[in-house]
Amino acid sequence: MSDAAQPTAAEVRAAAEAVKTALDRHLAAVERRSGEDDPDVYDAFNELAAAAEAYDELLYDRYDEVTPFEIPGAEDSLPPYQGPAEPTALSVLIRRDYAVAEPQRLLAQAARVEAADEDATDDDRQAGTLPGAIGLLFGEFEADEIASRHKEFGLEEGDSTLWVTALDEPAEAGEWLEAPFDQSDPQRVVCRFDVSAVFDDEPDGPEDLEDLEDADDGADPADPDLDGELDYDPDEVVALDDDVDDVEVVDRKRGEPA
Repeated sequence: MSDAAQPTAAEVRAAAEAVKTALDRHLAAVERRSGEDDPDVYDAFNELAAAAEAYDELLYDRYDEVTPFEIPGAEDSLPPYQGPAEPTALSVLIRRDYAVAEPQRLLAQAARVEAADEDATDDDRQAGTLPGAIGLLFGEFEADEIASRHKEFGLEEGDSTLWVTALDEPAEAGEWLEAPFDQSDPQRVVCRFDVSAVFDDEPDGPEDLEDLEDADDGADPADPDLDGELDYDPDEVVALDDDVDDVEVVDRKRGEPA
């Protein structure tokens, strides 16, 4: 940043004063809070976060220094719950990400499903391409079954999230099908459950490292040398591993401003 564009010392001082004022407002809101999800506390938290961020940026631009603290922004947490006190209907929003780790395995599983359909004609065949095979498998199996058997289908799990939101009343049949996620309101999220590799525990010590090394010494079922001329046996049902990803549960008692 050029000297001409740098903030003045007075601007940095004003930003510091704004942080002090925001701190006082936040403390006052906390002291008079009316409940766990008091909107005044939430607003004061956001004001404090914005003031601290502005001060940190000006401090760095002027003096090449940073603050020793970091306040998460409002996007890092759910807003206070504003839905009905006694929900009579719920909407569940789910996203699961996968990587196509073994395309040939996915194609083979789709071909097996297709071959079992005696009524299918040549024009109905979809298993020859990855998009067709994916559509066939997700049409044949429930999403939860694919999640539990993803390795059998050549898929590798990525992040996933599940939001349970409150409704005033059940939606009419077909009401939201054209845009299923447009009406989601973060303020009506009752609870949220996230699964991600970022929540996995790091090895704690030498014993954990030895366990990981021992696990790597095992035979790899995907090793092409184990299957002769084929990369795998498409008729073999691959046993799922016993390990379960760590689950990060996000509710309104965690990660919210207080």
